[in-house]
Amino acid sequence: MKYEKLDMLFNESLVIKVNQVDDPVFYVFDYQKRHLNMEFQHFHTYYEVYVLLDDAATHIIEGEYFSLQRGDIVLLKPMCLHKSLYPEHESPKSRLVIAFQFPIPTGFERQTERLLSLFEEKIPIYRFEPTILQGIIKLFNEIYLLGTSSIPGSDLMIHNTFQRILWIIATNRKANRYTKQEIVDSITQKIYEVTSYMHSHFEEDLPLADIALKFSISPFYLSRQFKEVTGTTYITYLQLVRVRNAQNLLLYSTTPIRDICSRCGFSSFSQFNRVFHKYCNMNPTEFRKDVNHQSLLLLRQSDPERNAHASLPRILQTPEEQEGKRSEMHRLGVETIQRQ
Repeated sequence: MKYEKLDMLFNESLVIKVNQVDDPVFYVFDYQKRHLNMEFQHFHTYYEVYVLLDDAATHIIEGEYFSLQRGDIVLLKPMCLHKSLYPEHESPKSRLVIAFQFPIPTGFERQTERLLSLFEEKIPIYRFEPTILQGIIKLFNEIYLLGTSSIPGSDLMIHNTFQRILWIIATNRKANRYTKQEIVDSITQKIYEVTSYMHSHFEEDLPLADIALKFSISPFYLSRQFKEVTGTTYITYLQLVRVRNAQNLLLYSTTPIRDICSRCGFSSFSQFNRVFHKYCNMNPTEFRKDVNHQSLLLLRQSDPERNAHASLPRILQTPEEQEGKRSEMHRLGVETIQRQ
């Protein structure tokens, strides 16, 4: 089903913030139009909600390809590799991206965990019939009005209203109409089958020749088409998946670093250190000890094509950074700021 219209309040220059990204509770509602595609999949340490307000787009989640249509809601858990794709040579697409985190409140553990379990679904994409969707849009509009007002206590009300949105999605889980569609382009379909396999078997030895044999593709053709479809090489993609999983274990477990090395598919500890430093500008030991990496470093290092030169997404930039970006892009003759 395609929705002809969504009565969503929208201002492409608006960013609503509640607290800072390193606070225990924070929200960022990023309203923006976009037509440039990210160079590579990226990830965050926080939760993310993506709402497509335009006709069509695509999301790549953990190596799998998902087609989206107007009104679809994508829920991304922390440390989940993902990437948005928009049709080339078309007008910019409107979407709302919400980044957030909050601690589980004492006394409401089960209820809150049930809401957050929405992000753990194998296919965390929700498509509802118009009546349910309009109820969700109405709450997003309440947040828009709260975020553009100076009413005392509006931050708390934004938090409460967002919980209601998650509650509506959770109570209508069985009404989810989203179904995964096959990709029309057979080689693109094949490449995303390969990337999905890499995400679920990254701890194994995955030489390109063996993967090519498994998926009945010549190694040369796989190598060339992998770069064409994903924007990066097979080995770079595999390294990023392994580093991402290593970062996750370093952040959220006490697993010994040498065990992390083997669990993430690295052939030796020296290789682990070398590859990890390539993408993070520090070794695993330094990464685990660094108290400031949870937000800025992970975001800056999540794109191997840009590496340390990657800039923060607009939602996490300071007003000064946003103004600097605006001035630079104006100098280049670009009229709108595109998320990096």
